[in-house]
Amino acid sequence: MAKSSAANTFKIGDLAVYPAHGVAVIENLEDRSISGQAHSFYILRVLESNATIMVPVANAAAVGLRKVMKKAMVPKVYSILKEKRDLLGDNQTWNRRYREYTEKLKTGCAMEVAKVLRDLYTLKLDKELSFGERRMLDTAKNLLVKEISIAKKKKEIKIEEELDSIIST
Repeated sequence: MAKSSAANTFKIGDLAVYPAHGVAVIENLEDRSISGQAHSFYILRVLESNATIMVPVANAAAVGLRKVMKKAMVPKVYSILKEKRDLLGDNQTWNRRYREYTEKLKTGCAMEVAKVLRDLYTLKLDKELSFGERRMLDTAKNLLVKEISIAKKKKEIKIEEELDSIIST
């Protein structure tokens, strides 16, 4: 089986980001037969969770599995968080916003996750968030905290303090 994608360069023990779930460790590579065809799978364990995910090696890039961001990427994420957006003129219903933000989280892109965090935090200052939006705000923040802490090799509590400081100013 040809392995051509950059995502296919993972080996056991590597850290990877799985969209909407966050940072995971590659615990194993397994070959399984499905409908008589051999397929290779990454076995991922999401950090600080009991969740185990099987990702076909051939589809790793398509599902958004990627390496943890480099430290040099962190300032770009922080600059997105610092951008101020006027959401008062945004008359979208909460469920339309929720769908839009869900799609951004599903991309697994740290920049998109940062936009969700920034927008929901900004919205929270003006009005009460729905239960789903509050959960999504927490999810976006947790995804960024975990990945940035790994990228910067700093404790999560320090990263959380940095994020709180950036988005509250």
